Amino acid sequence: MQDVIIIGGGLAGLVSALELARAGHAVTVVERKTYPFHKVCGEYVSNEVKPYVESLGVDLAGLGATTINRFQVSAPSGRLLESKLDLGGFGISRYRLDYELYQLGLLAGVQFQLGKQVDEVQFADNRFAVTSSDGITLSSRLVLGTFGKRTKLDKTLNRAFMQQPSPYIGVKYHVRVDLPDDVIALHNFSDGYCGMSAIEAGSYCVCYLTTRTNLRQHGSIPAMEEAILYQNPHLRSVFTSAQHLYDKPEVINEISFAPKRAVENHILMVGDSAGLITPLCGNGMAMAIHGAKFASELSGAFLRGQLTRQQLEQQYQRGWSQRFARRLWVGRTVQKLFGKPWLTEAGAWAFGVFRPALRTVMRQTHGDVINV
Repeated sequence: MQDVIIIGGGLAGLVSALELARAGHAVTVVERKTYPFHKVCGEYVSNEVKPYVESLGVDLAGLGATTINRFQVSAPSGRLLESKLDLGGFGISRYRLDYELYQLGLLAGVQFQLGKQVDEVQFADNRFAVTSSDGITLSSRLVLGTFGKRTKLDKTLNRAFMQQPSPYIGVKYHVRVDLPDDVIALHNFSDGYCGMSAIEAGSYCVCYLTTRTNLRQHGSIPAMEEAILYQNPHLRSVFTSAQHLYDKPEVINEISFAPKRAVENHILMVGDSAGLITPLCGNGMAMAIHGAKFASELSGAFLRGQLTRQQLEQQYQRGWSQRFARRLWVGRTVQKLFGKPWLTEAGAWAFGVFRPALRTVMRQTHGDVINV
């Protein structure tokens, strides 16, 4: 019997596991991949979590994290706007950051079940039974769902957002390219946008969101990029000059930005499992880390007998909404201004005329610095 089983070993899962294990609880993480590995992710992190991440024992400077303090956005025509990031952030790959947290988790006594996928979670008699793809069932007092954007388990749990097919796909590369390392840029194109920011070792993360329709029309990712993304001169310049650091991009299908419940079948959902912010506004990594800290604090109180399960679930749902619901709403609202070329051009023009509005939007998608 474990105190906690965490399904998914991304940022939310690793931070939660580390905090709970250091508090003396028996924690098992089930992750379908083996570390280190790449993930489709923008790899920009708001400074709201920087002191907290470093307090966990992560040496961001030693890992080569970049400092980001400027934001750029371009319309499909290439019209470019720039704004200062009031809080700022840093750039680091999931490949490196997740692996560092995994190593810290091992030192803290976290048990990892790697290369396994959870097929079913049952709750009865105030206990969970978690069955993985190899047929092994583990039991625990608590389960955290940190399994990301969209998985088989979401379907098994009959989560509402799974009833709404999503048209979006995400594509990510690591490249070397001659661009400033203190900027996060978001370049728009027809039915999509591409985020770019510097990460460690002189590399750049290039991650874009588009639709399956764009891909179907052109038959392959390279053909789609040349036909659609290259219409934006900034993207054409990057894609034609960059040195790609791995042969094939990371790709994920059916990314959903629909609202999600933070508690499902008594499972506390953390990170993207609880709600996904649009890439246009970024900051999903910071939200996952922030959410994991909150979830682990409440989970610890429950495991120590200070909260009933009902109190735990009510406080978590309410607290999660207070921290993140507005950010997600702002992201979904702003996203409607982008995608279609004419609307994106109009949005860029409006933000160009009313420049303080752009900084206001960015502030609305960033939280306060976490007290350590």
